[in-house]
Amino acid sequence: MNYCFGIDIGGTTVKMGLFQFDGKLVDKWEIKTRTENKGEAILPDVTKAINKKMSEKGLTKDNILGIGLGIPAPVTEAGIVPDTANLGWGYKEVKREMEELTGMHVEAGNDANVAALGEMWLGGGQGHRNMIMVTLGTGVGGGVIINGECVVGKHGAGGEIGHTCVNYEEEEHCGCGGKGCLEQYASATGITRLAKRRLAEDSEPSILREENALSAKAVFDAVKKGDRVAIEIATKFGKILGYALANIAAVCDPAVIVIGGGVSKAGPILFEYIEKSFKEKAFFANRDTKFALAELGNDAGICGAAKLILK
Repeated sequence: MNYCFGIDIGGTTVKMGLFQFDGKLVDKWEIKTRTENKGEAILPDVTKAINKKMSEKGLTKDNILGIGLGIPAPVTEAGIVPDTANLGWGYKEVKREMEELTGMHVEAGNDANVAALGEMWLGGGQGHRNMIMVTLGTGVGGGVIINGECVVGKHGAGGEIGHTCVNYEEEEHCGCGGKGCLEQYASATGITRLAKRRLAEDSEPSILREENALSAKAVFDAVKKGDRVAIEIATKFGKILGYALANIAAVCDPAVIVIGGGVSKAGPILFEYIEKSFKEKAFFANRDTKFALAELGNDAGICGAAKLILK
């Protein structure tokens, strides 16, 4: 029996999975991400954890098809990371270094792209080979898949849809340094920002005014209760995100758009606001694009990383 490892490196933990060649998840576990000293221990720690698991399962390198890595940074097709925000790495030849450490074949990709690959393979995009994945969390992550392959790009930054500009008049800065990015309106923090702006406009009664800690969850919980102000906020969110996705769809023509991340826990009600706006602006050939919720949760990264190997 042949196996592979799917590894999802995060700023706090490294999620790890052992998969059979047919895609069955055999085991999953986590280790701490040690980012001190410019993250010098991360890849050696991953290597030790892989070797330990192989020993536990009685596996040798002859049984392992390879190791797939998802990394929270741009990753080129050659497996090179130019820089990272939260791992401590600068320029790093991840594929080469990991192959030297393990003596096994390695493939690496951006974590959002890899999560998209996982959802295409085993989750909300299953059965489709052309897909956009949107992760609505603290920020807005994205992955674009065309003909079953992730769009990587020259600098490894393909699919960074959260940093497309959707408001040319915005004065506040996004975390990336730009202004008017999709992330400033459609992320969990962006929805909270929209809510604060709306509540400051007037004194119209709203459940949201009773919240001690305003959040995206609070907004959609209020929407489900019919709160008018919350519905206005959700409508604005849906219009901004729906219009942006219509533009992106005109470029890559997806069969399905999969929505994941913490905000997706609001459920199908999201689509009432996103899909309507999407269809208003979509190119006629894209109007039947389907919307689906992500299904793999925290396993999307390890599944997609494994899929880098199990092509």
